[in-house]
Amino acid sequence: MRALYLALLLAPAVSFGADAPPKVSAQQFVNLQQGDSAFPGFRRAHAKGICISGEFQANGQLADYSQASLFKAGSTAFIGRLSIAGNNPTAPDLKAPVRSMALSFASSRTEQWRLAMNTPPVMAVADPHTFYQQIQAIQAGPAAIKQFFADHPESDEFRAWAAQYQPSGSFAAETYHSINAFYLINADGKQQAVRWAMQPTVAVAANASDEADALQQEIAARVAAGKVVFDWVFTLADAADDETNPTKAWPDSRQQITAGQLVVTGTTPQLEGDCHAINFDPLVLPSGIAATRDPILRARSAAYAESYRRRAKEQLQGALEGSNNE
Repeated sequence: MRALYLALLLAPAVSFGADAPPKVSAQQFVNLQQGDSAFPGFRRAHAKGICISGEFQANGQLADYSQASLFKAGSTAFIGRLSIAGNNPTAPDLKAPVRSMALSFASSRTEQWRLAMNTPPVMAVADPHTFYQQIQAIQAGPAAIKQFFADHPESDEFRAWAAQYQPSGSFAAETYHSINAFYLINADGKQQAVRWAMQPTVAVAANASDEADALQQEIAARVAAGKVVFDWVFTLADAADDETNPTKAWPDSRQQITAGQLVVTGTTPQLEGDCHAINFDPLVLPSGIAATRDPILRARSAAYAESYRRRAKEQLQGALEGSNNE
């Protein structure tokens, strides 16, 4: 049951586009995400979160692999968000074992990079249509999802991860994975498929608090007392790895490069912070980074945009109603 629960929680982290047969629109997928209980003005997925800010301190070790200015030795500011999965902005933090980190870097006026990462290292399925069917099966009940997983052995690695995963007591102590692969492209045009992870530099035991905002309170207090640091570690694929299949982890023997450290120095409640207005679309990429042909990765943008459109419209309507009542 834990694997099923985690699969359902992870569901909102991935979006469905109209490019995989049979066609299901972004509107239909977002409808599935929000169900019967939309919360106006909030994300349809990962609705509860906290804004973070700080800088990425690059060591230059990845500069030969990508022309992205972010990887040159030096520091780049970011705006980010830590969140739990689900569409309820008032949900208890500790009831959602899937946690996420999103980041936005503005290297210049014309270049931005947005990243969306989750605690699971792999997906349960490899394409958007099957993912849509998975969520429908989960909503249909235990018998349906049991049959779904029996029909889809590609979910084995995700289910094995879910069975052993133990959530920590802090956002600062989780590992956040890109899950999908991307290409690094250097100045000579050579590309290298990679996945990455933000790896914590602290360990925190499980939290037994009954506070609804336990994780948010913990990270705010931790950052106020001192910076929170993650190592940004890239794993390089070799010829045996399929960069288009997010259900398969790459072997531990693959080369890894630590590009630097992400240093979190500030937190802000999301409704008061800059992160609330950002659409963390993982296909907003700078020069030197490119999307692979992973069908789930390439389908996410449409549903992110649809979710953003809905909450922006709701926020505007709320503002107009408020002004009319004055």
